[in-house]
Amino acid sequence: MVSYLLFDLDNTLYSSSFGLEKAVGERIRKFTAQYLGISEEEAVQRRQARIAFYGTTLEWLMAEEGLTDVDTYYRAIHPAGEEAGLHPDPKVRDFLLSLKQPKAILTNSPMEHAERIINKLELQGIFTHIFDIRWNGLQGKPQKEVFYRVLKTLGKSPQEVLFIDDYPSYVQGYLDIGGRGILLDEENLHQDYPHERINSIFELKKYLEA
Repeated sequence: MVSYLLFDLDNTLYSSSFGLEKAVGERIRKFTAQYLGISEEEAVQRRQARIAFYGTTLEWLMAEEGLTDVDTYYRAIHPAGEEAGLHPDPKVRDFLLSLKQPKAILTNSPMEHAERIINKLELQGIFTHIFDIRWNGLQGKPQKEVFYRVLKTLGKSPQEVLFIDDYPSYVQGYLDIGGRGILLDEENLHQDYPHERINSIFELKKYLEA
C-alpha cells in the first residue's frame, strides 16, 4: 500500500515543453567548459564519459576535477530569474491536493532553485519536505544512500513510498532498493523502458487505486 508520494521536481511537476531543463543543461555545458578550460564539445564528451559514475555533474567535478566552490557553481547553473518562463497550472495543484497521500520532493537541485520553481508554479503548502542536493550532502539520485536517507526521514520503507521521476536511471535506482517507481515520460522518449511509465502526472491516480 502506497502511503507516501515522492516527486522529482523539474520536468515532473511542470511540462518539459517549457524548456527550463534544456536551459539548465546548456549552462552546465558552458560552466564545465570554462572551468576545465576546454571547448564545449570537449566538455560534453568528458562529462558523458564520467557522469554515469555519479548522480550529478557537480559530484563528478568535485570528485575528479577539483571543484570546491559549490555556491559559484549553483549561481551559474541556477541563476535568479531562471523560472521566468514557467507559469502555474491550477489543474496540477488541484490534482495533487486530491491525492490523499502526503507528498515530498526529492531533487538534485539546490533549495534556492526548488523554492523558485515551487513558488512560480504556486505549489506552496503541498509538500511536507523538499529534499534538495545540499540536504543530501551533495549526493544526488540515483545513489541508493540518497533514497535511504529520505526514507529514514519519512519513516517509511521503500515499498510504502511511490517515487515519480522523468529520468529512467533515477527511477531504476529506486527500484533497485526495492521501492516502487514510475517514469514520467511526457514526450515518449523511453518507449523501451521495461517498467511502469506514464505520459502525464494525471495518470498517477490509477496506480494509487490499485
